[in-house]
Amino acid sequence: MNMDDCKRVCESMTMFKQLFVSLYSPVHIARFRFQKIGKAIGYVFFLTFIAALPMGAYFAVSLNKTIVNASELLKDELPPFEIIDGKLVSSATEPIEIFKPGLTIVFDSTGTLTKDDVERYPNAIGLLQKEAVLVANTHAQYYSYAMLQDRQINAEDIHAFIRTVQSLLPVIIPVSFLVLYLFTSATKFVHITILAFIGLILKGTLNKRGNYRQMWTLSAYSITLSTVFFTIMESLQIVVPYAVALDWFVSITVLLLVIKELPSLKQ
Repeated sequence: MNMDDCKRVCESMTMFKQLFVSLYSPVHIARFRFQKIGKAIGYVFFLTFIAALPMGAYFAVSLNKTIVNASELLKDELPPFEIIDGKLVSSATEPIEIFKPGLTIVFDSTGTLTKDDVERYPNAIGLLQKEAVLVANTHAQYYSYAMLQDRQINAEDIHAFIRTVQSLLPVIIPVSFLVLYLFTSATKFVHITILAFIGLILKGTLNKRGNYRQMWTLSAYSITLSTVFFTIMESLQIVVPYAVALDWFVSITVLLLVIKELPSLKQ
């Protein structure tokens, strides 16, 4: 297949077809080097969207469950408390941890516990001495009491705030997913950019043709296998040991196989 034929085939492929062949065929990935860089960038956004779906779905479900249960738990099982001058004040002399199915409440006005203690749980609400911590599907958000600007807040105010947050979930969840998607996309682009530099080194070592733009395009498709694998693991809620190292190993291995399919430089 000559260069013009490769360009024509690559440009005519849908992103779903590109994703499918990128899972198993270094030969097809090698041909993608002829396509426009804009299509490769679009593919990265497409692949990232697929990768972010399971994480976003679990985050939405966990956040909704956490908010729905939080008001009742705070009302029934915690001592009266206030937030005065940026600090949580109550009659409790030691930290309180309440374990419910799918949710953990951590209450500590003594300053004994830190946000790291709350982050140990996949879904939790932590009312600590100087800040509140919300953990949904292992993703933590922090809210410092100092933002209250010397206002005094009591338990009923917290309940009212939770009810307000619950009513805003149809807005909060899409915005949170958008932030997650943009952050994941940025991470993918950095990953691909570094991988492309590694590709240049491999190309020189193997005496193959190709420039940096082509290496970037090939790297964009070479991450497909590892991305799909970790997306499946995320969907099944399976923790993969040494995930970062495994991700890089698979991506570099696929890119190496792709570079081997490139034409050699003439001696």
